[in-house]
Amino acid sequence: MSKQKQVQLRKNVAPYEKSDMKISIMQIINTILPFFLLWYLAYQSLSVSVWLTLALSIVASGFVIRIFIIFHDCAHQSFFKNKKANRILGTITGIITLFAYEKWKRSHAIHHATSSNLDKRGTGDVWVMTVDEYVSATFWGRLAYRLYRNPIILFGLGPLYLFLLSNRFNRKGARRKERLNTYLINFAIVVIYALLIWAIGWQAFLIIQLPILFISGSLGIWLFYVQHQFEDSYFENEDEWDYVKAAVDGSSYYKLPKVMQWMTGSIGFHHVHHLSPRVPNYNLEKAHESTPPLQQATTITFASSLKSIRFRLYDEATRSFVSFKEVKDLLRKGRPSVQMNTRSTSVQEK
Repeated sequence: MSKQKQVQLRKNVAPYEKSDMKISIMQIINTILPFFLLWYLAYQSLSVSVWLTLALSIVASGFVIRIFIIFHDCAHQSFFKNKKANRILGTITGIITLFAYEKWKRSHAIHHATSSNLDKRGTGDVWVMTVDEYVSATFWGRLAYRLYRNPIILFGLGPLYLFLLSNRFNRKGARRKERLNTYLINFAIVVIYALLIWAIGWQAFLIIQLPILFISGSLGIWLFYVQHQFEDSYFENEDEWDYVKAAVDGSSYYKLPKVMQWMTGSIGFHHVHHLSPRVPNYNLEKAHESTPPLQQATTITFASSLKSIRFRLYDEATRSFVSFKEVKDLLRKGRPSVQMNTRSTSVQEK
C-alpha cells in the first residue's frame, strides 16, 4: 500500500473518531447497570440452585468484558470528549474489572505504537518469539516460553496473574499520577469486596465473583491473543515496520455472531481500532463498512480462530506462525539459519 493510499485510508476513518455523548451514556446504562442486576440476581439465586447462580455469573462475565471495552475506550480518550470524564469513568470501570487505569493506559498506548514491530516487543502485548530466537535460547529460556504459551497457563492462570499481581502493583519508575491511581483502585476494591463479604458471607461472594472474574479474564486474554496471532499476521523489523500495515495486516477482523459482537463491544473490528484508536467502540463497524480497503483485512471466525491455539512461534522466513512441532521439522530438514543458531546455542551452553 502506497503512502498516498495510507494517508487516504486514515482520512476515510477520521469522521468516525468523534464520540457521541448520548450513545456513550446509553452504553453505560445498558452495560454497567445490567451487570449489577445480574450480580444481585446471582446472589438471590443461591437459595434456589448453585447451578442457576453459575449461569447468571457466566452471563455477568460477558458484561464485564463489555465494561472493559468502555474502560479501554476511556484509556484511548475516545469514549468522551472530555479527558477528565474519561479518567473518572476509566477509574470506576477499572475498579469493576480490576485493572489499574493509568498504568494500563500507558502500557496499552505502547502496544499500539509498537504492535507487530519485532524490535520493540515486550510492553502491553503477548510474548512472541521468532523461530530463530527460540532455537538460540537456553534450555530455561525455551522452557519459560513453552510454559507461557501453554493454553492452560495463558488462559487459565493468566487471569489470576493479571488480577492478583500485575494489575495490583505499580511499575518501576511510575509517575505520581499513575501510582496514586493504582492505590485508589486497589483501596476501592478492598473496601467494596470487604463490604460484600461482610454483607453476604465469603462463601457466597466467592461462588459469584470467582466465575465472573475467571471467565471474563480468560475470554479477554483470548480476544487480545487471537486478534494478533493468526497465520499470516504482519510482523516486521523496525527499519521496515509501518504503522498502517501493522494495523490493517497485523490485526484481524474477528467476525463474531451479533450477540457476541455486542458483548465484546465490536472489538472484533480490531484492524479499524489499531488504525485509529480514537474511534469509539460503537463506531468501529461503521468505519469498517464504509471503507472498502479495511474490508480486505484478514477475517477470522470463531471456528477458524481456534487454529491459533497451535501457533507458538513467528517464522520470519515464511512470515507466518508455526507450532513447536513444525520447528522440529525445520531442524530435521536442516534450514540453514536454524541449524546455525542451534550450533551457536550449543557452544554458549558449553
